[in-house]
Amino acid sequence: MANESESTERPAGPQLIVDEVGVTALRRLLEPYRMEVHEVLSTESIPGSYWGDPEAGLIDRRLYVRSDTPVQSALHEACHYICMTPDRRQGLHTDAGGGYDEEDAVCYLQILLADRLAGMGRRRMWADMDHWGYTFRLGSARAWFEGDAEDARFWLLREGLVDRENRPLGTLRGECADRGGL
Repeated sequence: MANESESTERPAGPQLIVDEVGVTALRRLLEPYRMEVHEVLSTESIPGSYWGDPEAGLIDRRLYVRSDTPVQSALHEACHYICMTPDRRQGLHTDAGGGYDEEDAVCYLQILLADRLAGMGRRRMWADMDHWGYTFRLGSARAWFEGDAEDARFWLLREGLVDRENRPLGTLRGECADRGGL
């Protein structure tokens, strides 16, 4: 099971940041989900950030990032938006909420989307998630993804967010009529 660190402290260190992949690449990646990626000036606070600057923020369908926002944070918040129910999406402001199953699905999906972002990929995502402080029963994001995340994968498939080959479908939870082919 994936759980974010209990502490609001963010570790200092070398996580891949938005400036290194570009806001345009994030916009292209999230375009199928109809998310708007808004770049905030480096001198401003990030609206809707649950963890505080420089972590990404969510308000409605808008993802807020700065050049120093970790890419893993941007993808994690975007995946919360993708995985939440339509009624929760309606009033979204800062706290994405959701239960453990949904949180695991968010973590799994952010790893899949990382493979579609030049300069990121799943290996970097695993390292950045570990660095940030995600905790997993098997000790690392990679070990969890490769050996303990079948329930998260099935959740995404059941909700119509990935296909049987683990490819993200560009749909939001509650939109897909065939529920991923189940």
